[in-house]
Amino acid sequence: MSAFQNPSSGFEAIFSTLQNAEDAESTLNVLNILDELLSADTDHRIHYMISKGGSEALLSALIKNGSRSSPDYTILLPILYLVAKVGQKDCRIGKKAEEAGAVLLTLNLLKNNIQHAGRAEAYLNVIQVFAGSVSTSKHIGSNQGLDIVYNLIARYTIKNRQTIKASIIAFAALLSSKDNICSAVTKGYVSGLLLLYDEWHSKDTNHSATEILQALLHCFCKIARSALGRDNLVSHGGIRLLYHTTQTYLLNKCQESLIESSVQLMRSCLPKTRLPLTSDQSAYRFPLPGRQHDDLDMVATSDESNGDDDDDDDDKVEDDYQEAQSKDYDNDLETDLNTLCLRPATDRPKELLLQYSRLCPELSHDFLEQLDLNSQESSSSSSSDDETGHCNRLPFDSSRPEKKTPEFLSQTEKGTSDQTKSAPCPLKVKDFYSHTGINTRSGGTKTGETREEANSSLTDDEQKNKNEGNGKCYNSPMTYLIDIHGHDIPYHEPSMYRAAALKTKSVPGFSTLAFPDFWGHVPPPGNEPMAPRKPNIQRQKVLEDIQRFLNTDIINQVVFDLEDECLQFPPAKPDSLRFFSSFECGNLRKAIRVRRYEYDLILNADANCSQHTQWFYFEVSNMVPDVPYRFNIINCEKSNSQFNYGMQPVLYSVRDALNGKPQWCRSGTEICYFRNHFCPVRGRLRTTFYTLTFTITFKYSEDVCYLAYHYPYTYSALRAHLRLLNRSVDPSKVFFREQVLCPTLAGNACPFVTITACHPSKSYTDIHQLRDRPCIVLSSRVHPGESNASWVMKGTLEFLCSHDPIAQALRETFVFKIIPMLNPDGVINGMNRCDLNRDDLNRQWCKPDPVLCPTIYHTKGFLSYLSSIRRTPLGLQTRTRELEEMGMKFCHSLLSLTVDTRALYGRSLINHMNPGHNVLDHKSHKQGFELDLKGCMANTCAEGGAEGQRTENKTARWCHSFTTVKSPAPSSDNTDVY
Repeated sequence: MSAFQNPSSGFEAIFSTLQNAEDAESTLNVLNILDELLSADTDHRIHYMISKGGSEALLSALIKNGSRSSPDYTILLPILYLVAKVGQKDCRIGKKAEEAGAVLLTLNLLKNNIQHAGRAEAYLNVIQVFAGSVSTSKHIGSNQGLDIVYNLIARYTIKNRQTIKASIIAFAALLSSKDNICSAVTKGYVSGLLLLYDEWHSKDTNHSATEILQALLHCFCKIARSALGRDNLVSHGGIRLLYHTTQTYLLNKCQESLIESSVQLMRSCLPKTRLPLTSDQSAYRFPLPGRQHDDLDMVATSDESNGDDDDDDDDKVEDDYQEAQSKDYDNDLETDLNTLCLRPATDRPKELLLQYSRLCPELSHDFLEQLDLNSQESSSSSSSDDETGHCNRLPFDSSRPEKKTPEFLSQTEKGTSDQTKSAPCPLKVKDFYSHTGINTRSGGTKTGETREEANSSLTDDEQKNKNEGNGKCYNSPMTYLIDIHGHDIPYHEPSMYRAAALKTKSVPGFSTLAFPDFWGHVPPPGNEPMAPRKPNIQRQKVLEDIQRFLNTDIINQVVFDLEDECLQFPPAKPDSLRFFSSFECGNLRKAIRVRRYEYDLILNADANCSQHTQWFYFEVSNMVPDVPYRFNIINCEKSNSQFNYGMQPVLYSVRDALNGKPQWCRSGTEICYFRNHFCPVRGRLRTTFYTLTFTITFKYSEDVCYLAYHYPYTYSALRAHLRLLNRSVDPSKVFFREQVLCPTLAGNACPFVTITACHPSKSYTDIHQLRDRPCIVLSSRVHPGESNASWVMKGTLEFLCSHDPIAQALRETFVFKIIPMLNPDGVINGMNRCDLNRDDLNRQWCKPDPVLCPTIYHTKGFLSYLSSIRRTPLGLQTRTRELEEMGMKFCHSLLSLTVDTRALYGRSLINHMNPGHNVLDHKSHKQGFELDLKGCMANTCAEGGAEGQRTENKTARWCHSFTTVKSPAPSSDNTDVY
């Protein structure tokens, strides 16, 4: 009964009997009982036994029986077995053994039984368990334990393999101490282990020694956790040995575990290589107001004083060497509940909010004079057209400026502004016939050819059409190509884009238009599937990089450098690609040819800082068709990427565009994303970069292609798109007004758009209803690298301005305030995360600086102004994360504001609303989306019947359109997968 009341008394009685047993038979009986108890439900009973002092009891029995002059191994071996079994679950077994004096006793017993394989194996298993403690491992090593165990690792043999395996595992366990690693390196044990590994691998023809080879690899992994150990492995040819053995393992599927361990080991041993740059700082510098130029280097040099020394603590090894310590830049969630519950304090006096009244033109606009307004807008539109026409009439320069012009691009002289540069003279569109013979029948012309030389290659009919154009007069080949080969692209005109680009200010003073942005492009014809991924493709690419490290036949030729004018426009070589990125949104800092058809690419960091390299957009030409080119972008920062899960880069072919297919397409094979061995030029070596590698096979020899992280969307494209939208709407039905929220740091205008419906009549009720419509604020592109957000916003703008009944109903119900690009400077200069102030604008909302963060400051001010006049808006920021879910919730919240959703298709939506409904009470909008969506949809079906069901279907269609319409990008890489 007492045993039932106290279950622990059973174990305690067994331990007491074990310690007090004097004869061998009693001791063996107790050991057999413990073995049976621990054989079933092992983990639970072992942990329970440890909690009741089982480890101490077994160690006491080990000392008692092992200290005798002639130990009885019929008792000692079972004790050693149980100590090893229990010790694997007891994290303090090493400390307990050291305090009890069992460590040195076990080591001496091992030394005396080296010739007895069975006994030596049992002692080795116990030593392995004791060495789990770093201090105990160091204690064993200081008493020649490392030497004793190493001498037990025999050369290739078919005998006593279990003992050899146990000795290797015990040796690996002893390497948990940094002192033991240093001792192993000093005594030459690393080179000896490499020789043993080579011997066991070469003689193991029937693959029976896989476990021993795996144990040796485990030793190497422990050694590689120290910088001294890694250097010693490399200096003794460890990487080369592992690479060659891995090639043989690839031929046998049963040795998969050896392949994985070898690849990971080689990756960790590759010496850290600094990026081949002069500085980690961006190639683009912008002087910030109130800050010194020297402040820009503070971030890069802050870690330099720390050096690259290893940790001096003997109990610590570089455990974090294998895993990159990367910052999760996409963690936008607030975790402080107190901060979330408190209403933020105003950061400016209310008097300053009055300046934002200009951003509500619908409140002061005189709709009674609609005819006069229409005539004014017509004259404004014609004036805009005159400006565009003036751009078209500007002379085109067909000559090729020296060291300045890539193919198929337009140019102008760089401005001379102190901070940013825009083109004071018109951008010059290059003569397409002066490139490589596209659209010529002579097979191509030389790159430096003049327009007269190029025109001589045209046939008589082409020359006649070019000069006459069936009655048209072309002042340049570009206008001829646009007229002959131009594609009808909705909401895009090359001349309009060029006019917008003339006013765009960039830090380096871009003088070139990228052809896809100028010419335009159409969306993909349908949904694009995820790219299939070949098995083990990442392993294959890592092995290719290791082979590159081992070989000495690397070309290592710099073919493009953003900081070297001589390498921005190098002379064309028949066997080398040409790169270019000095255009709006472009990002490529350096290109290095490492093999005949392989290039390392280095991205430019965000302006004024040394981080945030992920977005890329560049031009490539002079390719050989049907040849696979491998591109390695070697300084990516995210710890993982959607490129590992089916995402592909996008490619635009100029030749395809001229042939009637102007579109970006997903392209690339053998795509993977993995950690590499590169590190920053300055700072700590532990900083890790990642490689995005992909292979492109070009279709044409005489072509210019563009490669990008995602479908690009430039600031100039936005300005041109807004102008075309303004021209397309009916001003008597749609109120569309584009204004400037504020100038950016670089002096670019941040567009601000107001969209709503004009009232159907001149009655006071209609005018009052228009001015009392609730506001919905949409913003986008706070992070420049998230170009997909701009495509979603583009589709939203076009839908809200369309003739769709739902769009008309939305315009009649709400006033849309849209800021389509919150970070124009970042977008223009090809940045990924920050603004020119080197800060993430999405982290500046609490207290934005009016000088350094003007767009955030004035956006917050405008929202505060709306709140001050009791027009608190429904807010939605269109970014990538959970975009579709947010869009659906937003659309359903609109439905919940109506009593009868059939009214969405009425001409006067407001007249169908219940006068008591709070849709016009602006206080109600503070709750945002806290609405009963289920009840809303139930009322829709119940009251509307079949018509209500049709309304629901159409609304669901718009909900889908809100998140995807006209957006050629179903997904992008904006979050880490893990």
